[in-house]
Amino acid sequence: MQPKYDLRKIKFSVDEGTFKRAVGLYEGGKVIDFEDNLRGYSATVTGTSPYFISVSNTDIRKGNCDCYVAQNKNELCKHMVAVAIYSILRGEKMKEDESAIEEFACSGKLGELSNEELFEVKKEISSATKFIKGYTGPSKKWFEYQSSLSEGVCMLELVFSKLPVSKQTSDLVIKTLLKLDNKLCKGGVDDSDGTVGNFIYGSVEILKDFAKLDKNCLKSFKIFEKQETCFGWEKDLNLKEI
Repeated sequence: MQPKYDLRKIKFSVDEGTFKRAVGLYEGGKVIDFEDNLRGYSATVTGTSPYFISVSNTDIRKGNCDCYVAQNKNELCKHMVAVAIYSILRGEKMKEDESAIEEFACSGKLGELSNEELFEVKKEISSATKFIKGYTGPSKKWFEYQSSLSEGVCMLELVFSKLPVSKQTSDLVIKTLLKLDNKLCKGGVDDSDGTVGNFIYGSVEILKDFAKLDKNCLKSFKIFEKQETCFGWEKDLNLKEI
């Protein structure tokens, strides 16, 4: 039975280091005794010692591993991710683009989105921001919540990195950042590990690159002549210094 998630979903759900280590386990043939179960998968991952893993076929965060990270830190471990990867590829060799980590940076390409492309991008942004929500759960669910924030941020990073450079797209980026700023300030988002904040500042750097490539993008920044953000990141978009 194929899982409800794919490799892209896995990338968005874990940090870069965990994903790379999980890929290493998968490509190294460390996932053995893999079995399909009614609600997911079970397998053994070999290493310094064998680890016994179960992973849901609907959500890679749901499952179990007897390693230290999973048992004591309540975090998604590389062993569970490796088994999730196996559930998709079934031992087939990973393609280079499947294992690659996307770089969060300006695309460097000038242009505007068509109406159809703009509609799709806005849908992707809307889907991503749904993962960035207020936290009201118990402390034991905090790591799962942080994983949700990371997934939303990774989705937005991919969208922003592919945008062509124009005032149209710089307006779109700024609108999204203002929504996130409001979520952080008034929406109850627990960003104590800086996941969302770091994304915002990374996006500001992309906006600076936009302005260097297309001076029309500077017009997008004029909104901050009358509007301040809760965390002051707009100060880095000083028109006189770009």
